Amino acid sequence: MEKITRTPSAKNSTANDVNLNAKTKAPITAIITAAGEGSRSGLKINKSLFYFDGQTVIEKTVRAFLYVKRINKIVVTAPEKNFSKFEKLLLPMSEKITVIKGGQTRTDSVKNALTLLHGGYVLIHDGARPFITADLIKKCLYTTVNKGNCVLTAPLTNTVGRVVNGNIVKTERSNLLSLQTPQAFLTDDIKSAYDKITKDDAFTDDCGVYCKYIGPCNYIEGSANNVKLTYKQDFEKLLPQKSGVGFDLHKLTDNRLLILGGVTIPHEKGLLGHSDADVVIHALMDALLSACGLKDIGTYFPDTNEKYKGISSVILLKQVLGLVKKQGYKPVNASIVIMAEKPKLSPYVDKIKENLSKILKIKISDVGISCTTTEGVGLVGREEAIACYSTCTLLPSIV
Repeated sequence: MEKITRTPSAKNSTANDVNLNAKTKAPITAIITAAGEGSRSGLKINKSLFYFDGQTVIEKTVRAFLYVKRINKIVVTAPEKNFSKFEKLLLPMSEKITVIKGGQTRTDSVKNALTLLHGGYVLIHDGARPFITADLIKKCLYTTVNKGNCVLTAPLTNTVGRVVNGNIVKTERSNLLSLQTPQAFLTDDIKSAYDKITKDDAFTDDCGVYCKYIGPCNYIEGSANNVKLTYKQDFEKLLPQKSGVGFDLHKLTDNRLLILGGVTIPHEKGLLGHSDADVVIHALMDALLSACGLKDIGTYFPDTNEKYKGISSVILLKQVLGLVKKQGYKPVNASIVIMAEKPKLSPYVDKIKENLSKILKIKISDVGISCTTTEGVGLVGREEAIACYSTCTLLPSIV
C-alpha cells in the first residue's frame, strides 16, 4: 500500500496540471454535503432539489466531480426527508456514487461520511455550490497530493466587523480570506481531526476542524463563480428573465356589458364570449402564460365548461398569476394595445391601468396602455369587434 505523508503547510501554492495517476495511486473520494434543508433560502423544497438549467442543484454539483476521472468514489449526504429522491436522482448517474443519510449538522454529516473511508485523499464540498468546475477540483487535488491539504479561497471585498454585545467593536480585512469548497485532505488526517471534536466545538467548515486539531492549511485561489446558494436572491439569479405576447379579439354584440381590463365602460354594445369577454385581460393572460411556456387560456378555461360562463376575467387572471407563481415567476411589466373604433377609450385608460396594477401587484407606471383604431379597416374598423395585443415581462420570484 502506498505510503502517504503530510508535508508542512505553505502559505500559498499553485497547482500544476500534472497527471494525478503518475503522482499517486491512493484512493480519492469526494464527500458532498447536502443534508441541510436550506431554510434561509425561503424555498418550499430542499434547495439541493431546486431545478434550473435542465437539472437540479445537486445533480449539477455531483456532475462536476464525475468529470474528474481520478476520483474513485463520491459520497453524498442527503436529508432523511428527501433521501429516496436523492437516490433516484443520483444513483443512475454513476456507480461511483453512494448516497447516505446526513446528520443533524454539517459536521455530523461529514463525520458520518468519513467512517466509510480509509486512506488516500478526500475532497469535501458543499452540495449547494453547483458552479464548481472540474479544473478547480483538479487544482485542489494536485495541491493536496503535493502538500497534504488544500482549501479554495477568494479574497474579501467587504470589510469584516467583529460584533460584541450587539455592537461592532473592530473591523478588519487584511489577512482575511473567504473560504470556499472543496477542501481536501489526507483522509486519515481529517478523520483524526473529526474524532477529536468535542460537544463545545462549533464548526462551519472542515478547514476549521483541521486547523484546530492538526495544523495550518494550504490554500489556492478559487473562483468568484463558486458561490454557495443560500438565500432567496441566490436562486432567483439562476432563472432567466422571460417575456410573452398575447392577442385576443371578440365580436361586439347587443345586450352585453363592455368590460375592458376589469373596468365597465358605457357603450351600446358589449363583447361576445363565454366569460365576460374582457379582451384586454384575455390578451394579458395569454402573454403571461406564453412567457412561462404554458398553454393558452382556452386550455385552462375552456368555453365548454359551464363554470366559466359569464365569469369575471379578473378571477381568471388571478388564477393565471397562480400558475405563473408556480413556475417561480412574477410579472414586472405589462404593455397593452387596445384596438377599437368606438367608444373613445382614453378617458378610461387611467382606471384600467390602476385596476391591472393592483391585480398584477406592480406599479401603475409599469402598466402601459395605448388605444388605437384601425382606420375603418377589418372587423375592428367596421365596429364589429375589439382586439387587443399584450406583452409582459416576468422576473424570478421564489417563495
